[in-house]
This record gives sequence, structure tokens and C-alpha cells, in this order.
Amino acid sequence: MIASDKTLIRLNGLSKHYGRLTVLDGIDLEVKAGEVLAIIGPSGSGKSTLLRCINYLEPPDGGTITVDDIVIDAGNPIGRAALSGLRRRVGMVFQSFNLFPHMSVLRNISLPQERVLGRSRKEADARSMQLLSRVGLADKAEQFPIRCSGGQQQRIAIARALALDPEVMLFDEPTSALDPELGLEVLAVMRELAKSGMTMIVVTHEMGFAENVSDTVMIMADGNIVEKGPSKEIMRNPQHERTKRFLRAVHDR
Repeated sequence: MIASDKTLIRLNGLSKHYGRLTVLDGIDLEVKAGEVLAIIGPSGSGKSTLLRCINYLEPPDGGTITVDDIVIDAGNPIGRAALSGLRRRVGMVFQSFNLFPHMSVLRNISLPQERVLGRSRKEADARSMQLLSRVGLADKAEQFPIRCSGGQQQRIAIARALALDPEVMLFDEPTSALDPELGLEVLAVMRELAKSGMTMIVVTHEMGFAENVSDTVMIMADGNIVEKGPSKEIMRNPQHERTKRFLRAVHDR
């Protein structure tokens, strides 16, 4: 449920090219505080690149990114302070879990807090245990990631991102590497985050999540926004022929 009229994220004319290939073609987008936006569309449509540009893992080639009070112009070099501020405000969860295999689950979550937020080890561990309890994995704190299932590792990755107290969470197909049963564990955590009012942008192939949990659905194809609107409206009564074709293909699989 959208909790605020405040625009937390604003993209103006965001573009990204790889050689002659246009991956993002002047994207304009606003996301309100507390909004859950689901992005769906065919492979290669620019969905993941859009997320990676928002937190500057992929520097865009044009346009501006505004996150709260930070404004980044792709035409100018980004300063270290602006990049650090952006990364603190924007957490990201990837398809792969990206956990440190040689560290315990607890250290995986605590170490970034110590490095980025300057928390003491005691403070970081306390926050980590709170978040592990929240995702149902307090009993895994001293295990190594390899001893955890894929679904558990993804929930640990979510806890690690939340530990930096971000204002918005980006999810890049967080269940695509999991079998359906383990994926449900991760979706349950994401539903809880949505209910708590966390601002979320989710690239997903989970149509049920898009329709029933997100506030807004956005369809992308060929680096453009094809259609965007209230979730149930888009999923049940799409207006654009490209959206209709995509949803038919998903339902017919």
C-alpha cells in the first residue's frame, strides 16, 4: 500500500547504450515512498539494467536520477559522497546471493554495517540478529552460507541489504534461481516488507506477486516503458497490444 505522496525516486530521460544497442531509451519514472513497483516484461527489455542504473552499478549514459535529496546527472562525474549516499539509501538483492562463503551468516550481515555505517561489532551483531529473526533464520547465525538452502541464502541476502537501513529496496528477479518451494519462502519475506511500508522496485516473473502484492505494475520492452498503472488493472485488463502478447505468453506456458 502506498504510504505517502512523497516522490522518493525520480528518473528523467534515463538512457543506457552498449555500443549501438540501446538498452534504456529515455526512461521517465516516479516511485512514491511506500510504493511497491513490479517491473515485468520479456528478457532483454532493460529491466535489470534499469535497477543497476538506479544504484549506479551501471553508470547511465544520459538523464538524471533523484533518490530523496540526492540528484545525480549522468552527464557529470559522480562524486564519492553522492555515490556513498545513494548506496546507503538504496539496497539491492540480486538473482545470485553474493554471500561471502568464508564468513558466517552473522558476519555476512554485520560486516557491511561496520564498514559502511561505522557500527561497532556488538551493535552490528545485535541488528543482524534482529533481521535474521525477522526473516526466520536466527538459528543459522553461526552457519556458513553453503550449509543453507538457496531460499535461506536469499533471505540472508535480504537481511544483509536491510541492515544498512535503506529507504528503498531493489530486487532483481530474486526467486529466479530457486525452485518454486524455496521461492515461496523469499516471496513471504517480500510480502512482509511490502506490508511494513518499505519502498520496493521488483523485477520479477512472479505474476502472482505482481498482481496481488505490488501497488503498480510496469511493463518494459525494448528499453521502453510500454504500460504502467495499478497492478490489478494492468494484469487483468491491459490496454497495450505488447502487454497483451506478453501476458498471454506467460499464461500459456
